[in-house]
Amino acid sequence: MSESSFQDDVLGELGPDRLTEIASLLGTDENGAKETVATTVGAMTGGLQQRAAAGGDDGNEVRQAFAEVAEPPLQGVATLGGGLLGGGLMAGVLAKVSKPVAAAVSKKTGIPAPTVARVIELLIPVLLAVFAKRAADTGSTGNPGDTGATGATGGTGGTASGTTPAAAPASGGGLGDLLGQILGGGKK
Repeated sequence: MSESSFQDDVLGELGPDRLTEIASLLGTDENGAKETVATTVGAMTGGLQQRAAAGGDDGNEVRQAFAEVAEPPLQGVATLGGGLLGGGLMAGVLAKVSKPVAAAVSKKTGIPAPTVARVIELLIPVLLAVFAKRAADTGSTGNPGDTGATGATGGTGGTASGTTPAAAPASGGGLGDLLGQILGGGKK
């Protein structure tokens, strides 16, 4: 049910115009587009969770991307990059999972993989927006001193540095909690 909630957030963020664009791309109606989006989002979040659980560089990259998304938005020099709330690293991670996800969704739905890949391209900015909103909702409530909610596992309050929060959650089990909160239910 929580995963469905994440998919509902993505569909809500898409809005009717983008959903119509996806339906046209798929050659289906709005319900078919919603179903394909839900399937694709489920596969992408599952892929992200698998990569985050993996060891090595892939796992570290995903964990760092989620930690970056969970940081307060656009601080200091970060505003000069024009990135969308840590979207640079997370967008790269989403792009990396897009090819295997496109293949899996294609196999499951019968939709050609290049078409699914195009849908994923349209979904990436939407996913970034939903991740950022969910991270903001689960993390701080606008109170900078309230680092206990987001930094509980890392034990650091050093949110001024861009690298400290990213490193701290990667070492603890709390990142799984953060992933679960952002993705809508990490326990499957």
